[in-house]
Amino acid sequence: MSNFFEVINNIIWGPATVVLILSCGVYFTLKTNLFQVRHFKDSITKTIFSKGENKESSFKAVSAALAGTTGTGNIAGVATSIALGGPGAVFWMIVSAFFGMMTKYTEVLLAVKFRVKNCKGEFSGGPMYYMEKGLGIRGLGIFFAILLALSAFGIGNMVQSNSVSAALTDSFGIKSSVSGMFLTAICFFVIIGGAKSILSATEIIVPVMALFYMLGTVIFLIINFKYIPSAVENILGDAFSEPCFFGGISGFGVSKAVKFGIARGVFTNEAGLGSSPVAHASADVKSPAEQGLWGIFEVFFDTIVMCSLTALVILTANKGNQNFANLSGMELTNASFETVFGPAGSMFVSISMIFFAVATILGWGLYGEKAVLYIFNQSKTALFIYKIIYTCAIYIGSVMSLEIVWQISDSLNGLMAIPNIVTLFFLGKYVNEETKNLYK
Repeated sequence: MSNFFEVINNIIWGPATVVLILSCGVYFTLKTNLFQVRHFKDSITKTIFSKGENKESSFKAVSAALAGTTGTGNIAGVATSIALGGPGAVFWMIVSAFFGMMTKYTEVLLAVKFRVKNCKGEFSGGPMYYMEKGLGIRGLGIFFAILLALSAFGIGNMVQSNSVSAALTDSFGIKSSVSGMFLTAICFFVIIGGAKSILSATEIIVPVMALFYMLGTVIFLIINFKYIPSAVENILGDAFSEPCFFGGISGFGVSKAVKFGIARGVFTNEAGLGSSPVAHASADVKSPAEQGLWGIFEVFFDTIVMCSLTALVILTANKGNQNFANLSGMELTNASFETVFGPAGSMFVSISMIFFAVATILGWGLYGEKAVLYIFNQSKTALFIYKIIYTCAIYIGSVMSLEIVWQISDSLNGLMAIPNIVTLFFLGKYVNEETKNLYK
């Protein structure tokens, strides 16, 4: 089975899919006349610095989305990208994120435009809804929702709990079974409370984990400040060599969770995957384009800020004459932080990974909930059963080897991205309409 899914993933995540996803961002960038550049100020001032009445609702939505996208791939996945593609990979990761801003803007805009109110009076939206209501193909929406509900068990659940148990065992000597039970209990009480409970929890966890990790990286970079100019020079100078070009493109596709430092094929900010728009659709906003601005901010923060900070840590650590030639993924990130913080460096990385993994489990729990409600026509019974199975999978993931789960997850995520991207192209006419309405 492992060999089978390896072949399938090589096909699904081959050059054609990468080109399809990147071309979507390029297309909407040109279609909107470089919207993410012209209105970048708005994507900051009208989001995190906004004082509007809907600010709290929108912030909860983007926190849930960042919970799903800002994951362990931001820590270890970036290291794998650099190990495979060299310093220039960072440049192409940022370029890809630049176009990914518009892909995410489009996804979020459509998710809000075609959303509905569910049986609880909550907003529900996402690709399955704009496939049904925008394209008029409910069957495609059900297909996507099934993939989303299943993907949540892999990339959003079991591989995350596995990362947590591995980190706790390596840094603190805690048994996997113990950490698994503790993590399952915490997540159960949040997930069983439904969407409102998850949104409230991620609203607290995401800012805390982001500030914690950013504080550590900033302190590291202040200490290694003298190496930053040469690191940036290496990134730019190495960006157009053939190995780094292709390494950088694959670097943008580093996974939001990494097992034993091996990067996988899920995009770090999930632009084009169709998952995070499910969270954005819960925001209580009148304008779809207004929430789309939060989508731009999400990609900017996840990749251009968080991933770049990790990249600079690794590259400045290397400038200290460290031999990291045989390291990749988690090992490379740990070794980099240890050059300044000593043994505390790996503990810092482990704690950060725990924050990120817990947030991801909760974020994808929300995605799975919305998918199940869509598939089973708002059935509370089906949703309750799904929640129980989902939380049980947390413990299973913490105590078992997950190579095959990784491979299946990669396949499901690729199958989600393809119909979602194609749908975005077909519904592109709504992007200009809603964007114009935002600035009337």
